[in-house]
Amino acid sequence: MAGIVVVFDFDKTIIDVDSDNWVVDELGFTDLFNQLLPTMPWNSLMDRMMKELHSQGNTIDDIAEVLKRVPIHPRAVPAIKSAHALGCDLKIVSDANLFFIETILKHLGIMECFSEINTNPSFVDEEGRLRIFPHHDFTSSFHGCSLCPPNMCKSMVIKRIQASISTEKLIYLGDGSGDFCPSLKLGNGDYVMPRKNFPLWELICRNPGVIKAGIHEWSDGEELEDVLLHLIKKISEENNNSAAAMLIPVDCKFETMAAQALPQAFPVPH
Repeated sequence: MAGIVVVFDFDKTIIDVDSDNWVVDELGFTDLFNQLLPTMPWNSLMDRMMKELHSQGNTIDDIAEVLKRVPIHPRAVPAIKSAHALGCDLKIVSDANLFFIETILKHLGIMECFSEINTNPSFVDEEGRLRIFPHHDFTSSFHGCSLCPPNMCKSMVIKRIQASISTEKLIYLGDGSGDFCPSLKLGNGDYVMPRKNFPLWELICRNPGVIKAGIHEWSDGEELEDVLLHLIKKISEENNNSAAAMLIPVDCKFETMAAQALPQAFPVPH
């Protein structure tokens, strides 16, 4: 079932919470986080919070254990596994960070389902502290988008993905205001799946005319699974009906994945 790229946000889409808030809250640093929040960008604040956690004796293993118990709807993982098994190319575009996302995906057993992760880079330094950096270095340049936070414009990632594919259709799943900008880049034949009663859904409801893609809302992991698999089936049937004219190769997903340059994405090792 080649010809479909599914792009997931991570926080409050794959998992049911914001992973940054989850770690900060679970380790007892909520008050300090709220105190510092007005003073710096979110991405910079999370790097600062990792410094505070480390200085108070919290190890990288402590952070990982907190991440492994993050809330997630029981149907979210089967939905991802089903989409992958059907031959879709799954990608993540998230304003979380690489360590948080990889730790959770590995724990859930779905790391291998994704071809790339676009997010804020992170690494453990020589002192054992987690460092978090911006996806886009806003200290040296502005990405030019007034809709998005300074460290990441998701539409820049979507445009790169679109440039790397030919006939594939996109399905974009998200919840936050940062998912509105990439939704604007989707075209006819693509689909956006906003989480109902979350900021992306509200923005689309207020501005439905600016979205070219088909809009299909969802509320929880069960609806996410139902809607996503329905859309995959719909697109696949359309592809099959026009296969003779479009000449879609069976392995086109793998061909495009091999050909595209991914300087801003983290390829997932298999």
